[in-house]
Amino acid sequence: MSAWRDKEEFKARVLEWAAKLGVKASAMYVRPMRRKWASCSTAGTLSFNDELLGLDRELGDYVIVHELLHFSVPNHGRLWKSLMRAHLGDYEKLEERLKRSSRHDFYMDSTL
Repeated sequence: MSAWRDKEEFKARVLEWAAKLGVKASAMYVRPMRRKWASCSTAGTLSFNDELLGLDRELGDYVIVHELLHFSVPNHGRLWKSLMRAHLGDYEKLEERLKRSSRHDFYMDSTL
């Protein structure tokens, strides 16, 4: 796979996944983030690290689905894990690839 062309293509993919998962974001940003790959809030705001644009689309999908699922499951418990697996298959491999893909110590965050 390849990297994203631009922010618009990435945002379009977020909207595709949101429709598939039956969730709606009130706002979406792709911007520099120092310590996170992405975050979401109870107000429905999604923020994605702009460094995702340079990564493989599969890794972008992992981050997108990870955050969107937090709108309905606010933790990383069994339900969340089963939904990740249902939508992405062996998501743990993607998670490991994402951890190895950056020289920074980014992490996933949810403020739900």
